[in-house]
Amino acid sequence: MPHHLADPELRLPPEVRAGVHGAEYDTPLLLPSAAVQAPRPLGLIVNPLSGRDVRRLLGRAGNDTPDAKRNQLERAAIGAAMAGVERILWTPDVFRIAEHALEYLPIDATCERLDLGRPETRPADTLRSVEAMRAAGCGALLVLGGDGTNRLVATAWPDAPIVPLSTGTNNVFPALVEPTLAGAAAGLVAAGRLALAEVAERAKVVRIRCADGAASLALVDAGFLVDDTLGSLLALDPAKLRTLVLARAEPASVGLSPLGGLLEPCGRADDFGVEVLCGAGGRALLAPISPGVYRTALVTQTRRLALGEGVEVKGPGVLACDGDRERMLAPGERAELRVLRDGPWVIDVPRALALAAARGLYQDRPHVHEPDDGGDGPGCC
Repeated sequence: MPHHLADPELRLPPEVRAGVHGAEYDTPLLLPSAAVQAPRPLGLIVNPLSGRDVRRLLGRAGNDTPDAKRNQLERAAIGAAMAGVERILWTPDVFRIAEHALEYLPIDATCERLDLGRPETRPADTLRSVEAMRAAGCGALLVLGGDGTNRLVATAWPDAPIVPLSTGTNNVFPALVEPTLAGAAAGLVAAGRLALAEVAERAKVVRIRCADGAASLALVDAGFLVDDTLGSLLALDPAKLRTLVLARAEPASVGLSPLGGLLEPCGRADDFGVEVLCGAGGRALLAPISPGVYRTALVTQTRRLALGEGVEVKGPGVLACDGDRERMLAPGERAELRVLRDGPWVIDVPRALALAAARGLYQDRPHVHEPDDGGDGPGCC
């Protein structure tokens, strides 16, 4: 069994923390208790703009509409309620996705709005929502969004218990799973019917620290690019990539992850990361950088990175986290990148449902009435 799923009192090895600057990374990480917790609310995080960015227009991906998200959220909320969740917390968005999904659902769970003011359709909306749900004591979060949305969740609540449900463009971190089952898995944990330690593992992340002390993170990939533009929403051009540090190098993915995955695969359970160096004289690698779009990268070196091992980059250039160009490094300015297993607790949907089956958690439950049933169910009323 990997170290991150073993004894609940196990601490990460000292070498994982060694050399990481800042007291917040020097604190030993404890696994959650294996004891089942008291029932707590389930929080819903919805990015109304995920799957609708310019990369989809320039690539060959379809748009993920607000109505599609509403339908996903309906199914997830029903799955959570059937798992035993009594309270579901949500925050408003400009398309009123959560409001419309929850207002007429035939469930016994109470759906509560957290009013955080007028939505701005900016990352701050997600950050405020996550902070509010953490303060409200949510036992799990169901996150509808892509890698970028989940990165914001990890920023606001570093050890959040989450089920990430894919609705973005180039997704590696969120799962492609039926929303009903995603909601059920999140609900089983939030309702206290399964312990988080039994069904979740801590995600790897790429931690970035600049010379001025500024810190950031990526859930999948952190890239250093030259001759690029801060804040650009275009897909990353492999010709501008010089250094790539991957928490997950998945061959069956699109984006930057397959640049490592097609040479040195590294999955979520592997206790290492991958470094890819690119530039003139490298060997040509053809990889899908966006849905339906392939580009060639000139790869000069690929190697495994031990957890906690530092990789230094030096400006001028741009640092990109999960595809988002976030920081411009001035000439001579340095930054250090490390892969650590100190990200959110990701609930494994099949594992949670298998454990629920083994314990009979869905047996001898009351009959569910749908509005159009037209009659009584077995043994009810």
